[in-house]
Amino acid sequence: MPTLPLTPDELLSTTRAVRRRLDLTRPVEREVIEECLALAQQAPTAANRQDWHFVVVTDEERRAGLAELYRREAETYLSSVPAPRSATPERQAQLARVWSSAHFLAEHLHEVPVHVIPCVRGRTDGLPAAAQASRWGSILPAAWSFMLAARARGLGTAWTTFHLSCEQEAAGLLGIPYAEVMQAALIPVAYAQGADFRPAPREPLETMVHWNAW
Repeated sequence: MPTLPLTPDELLSTTRAVRRRLDLTRPVEREVIEECLALAQQAPTAANRQDWHFVVVTDEERRAGLAELYRREAETYLSSVPAPRSATPERQAQLARVWSSAHFLAEHLHEVPVHVIPCVRGRTDGLPAAAQASRWGSILPAAWSFMLAARARGLGTAWTTFHLSCEQEAAGLLGIPYAEVMQAALIPVAYAQGADFRPAPREPLETMVHWNAW
C-alpha cells in the first residue's frame, strides 16, 4: 500500500494516540495489517527469541466482548483520577481533551474495525525487574513498530491497556493460553480521518534528561 510522504523524523514525531479521529465506518484491508505486522517482526527481542505474537481481532462479536471488558475498567479509572492541581491552565486543557477522547474510545471501541493484541510468551508475574524488562522489551518495540507502520499507511492507532485488568477473561474470549502468554496492550486500528497530525507539546528536555547522574 502507498505510504504517506513523511520523513523519519515526521513519522516519529506525529504518530499520536488516535481516538476521536478513527474512521469507524471504513474497513481496514487484511493485507495492510499484514504489511504492518511484517515490519513489526523486524524489531529486536531479548536473545533474538522472536517470542512475540499478535492477535488480530476483526470478528464483530469478539470485538464487542473486548470492548465490554475495556469499558468496564475505563469507566472506573476515568471517573476516579483527577487532573493534577499543580498543572498549568494549558496542561489542564490538554488533559481534559485526552480524558474526553478516552471516554469517546471507551464508548465506541466495539465499532473500531480492528483490534490488535500484542502478546509475548512467558509470564513475568512477580519476577524481578530484570526479568520484567527483558520480557516487555521483547514485545513493546515490535508493537511500536506496528503503530509507526500503521501511521505511515494512513491508519490511526492508540496504545491502550484498560482491558488488561481483565486479561484472563480476554484470554478466554480469544483462546489465548493465559498461563503461557502475556497480553501487552489492545491497539485499536482504523483509518485516520485526515493525516495532519502534529508533534505534541512537551516539557523542555532539561526537565527530563540527566547527564552522568540524576
